[in-house]
Amino acid sequence: MLPEGLFIDGAGRAASTGARRSVITPRDGSSLVELAWAGEADADAAVAAARRAFDHGPWPRTAARERGEVLLRFADLVERHRAEIARLVTLEMGKPIAYADGIELRALIRCLRFYGGLADKTAGEIPPTTDGELALVTREPAGVVAAVVPWNFPLTIGGWKFAPALAAGCTVVLKTAEQSPLSMQRVAALGAEAGLPPGVLNVLSGDGATVGRRLGEHPDVDVLTFTGSTAVGRHFLRYAADSNVKRVHLELGGKSPNIVFPDAPDLDAAADTAAWAIFFNSGEMCTAGSRLVVHEDVAERVVARIVEAAAGWQPGDPLDPETKMGPLVDERSLHRILGTLTTGLDQGATLRTGGTRVLEHTGGPYLAPTVVTGAARDNVLVREELFGPVLAVQTFRDEDEALRIAHDTPYGLAAAVWTSDLGRAHRMSRRLRAGTVWVNCYEEGDMTVPFGGVKLSGAGRDKSRHALDEYTDLKTTWINHG
Repeated sequence: MLPEGLFIDGAGRAASTGARRSVITPRDGSSLVELAWAGEADADAAVAAARRAFDHGPWPRTAARERGEVLLRFADLVERHRAEIARLVTLEMGKPIAYADGIELRALIRCLRFYGGLADKTAGEIPPTTDGELALVTREPAGVVAAVVPWNFPLTIGGWKFAPALAAGCTVVLKTAEQSPLSMQRVAALGAEAGLPPGVLNVLSGDGATVGRRLGEHPDVDVLTFTGSTAVGRHFLRYAADSNVKRVHLELGGKSPNIVFPDAPDLDAAADTAAWAIFFNSGEMCTAGSRLVVHEDVAERVVARIVEAAAGWQPGDPLDPETKMGPLVDERSLHRILGTLTTGLDQGATLRTGGTRVLEHTGGPYLAPTVVTGAARDNVLVREELFGPVLAVQTFRDEDEALRIAHDTPYGLAAAVWTSDLGRAHRMSRRLRAGTVWVNCYEEGDMTVPFGGVKLSGAGRDKSRHALDEYTDLKTTWINHG
């Protein structure tokens, strides 16, 4: 079932201008559907629906326990339609079907259940006062939330935004990425079926420069949450400053160092995980381990193992359950990455494997898993976030040099350290400026722990109890009762 319209005020609808856009699947470059494409008027309509639902509807005033029950029913419905929605994810952005189901849908379902269970477990405070006075500190829903989400994990990251906002009692307008507008519209319809009142969860497909900007500038949006590029994140900060100074929560780019010491518990496992960390999801992850920072004594052994592992990550049809790596999201991404790769090789890096387009006969933008070595610190391949399956290898001699290399980037989203030395693990993890540090693993986590970055990787946190901070306001009530 391919959605055909926007989801506003509890129902699908056409764009106000009748505009439609062809949704292209990267699987083979064909058109999936002509989808309603929102403009400013549609963004205004969605915000107005969310505003009515917040100011006059039942959702913010519904008991927290009942909001949680709706989210739990929502999770059950997504589970029931899991195969259908996973196929939409695969078709719209190229994620292999095994991962669309086993990771993307699993993550959304767990997220809904986590915040469904947490909804009534966030208490206020009663600070100590003098006799005759009572102080109450309560968490109030912040209002209308605009969520602008990326295409690489459309449901995982979308859920990280809307689930805690709904649990807190907010209403939401979610703008999908231009490349992946289908799966979240289907999910929103299931939310209505689960019991979300009209206007509580609205989903728009449209251009970022039009719809995203309108949401950023809209005076009736109280909180804006965005995951995507640092450049666009800067725009949202400006939009907020120029409108109603809305709260802006940003999770932005990354160029994460994966640091391997000679005393790693298992060098082969470290190498295999390093391959997974850059080739999974075609390298289209903000936390991708795109920089392997490896001790010079073991560098060649580790790199040789990764090059060998790359043979098992050759791209294939994303609808094939055996495929581990699908296409890039679109032709533009492929040409951008190939152009940057050419520049990096011209700047002195050495290509160890990959670096070429493959499966061109399919019509899809497939790129072979790629490894480069010998890139200097100013090489574009170690400076810029490529968002593709390209690993740049850098070597070090001691801890201090490893830290200098790790920090030689404006980003601070994630990092990893491989060592058997407990003291070194603690020293490195404390000194690394990153929102998440993994030790002897990569990309591990759970809904119970926060996710986000520092420096140009953004501010604010998704996941865990801490995400509720983004969607609630602290209110002080002081009562003089005599």
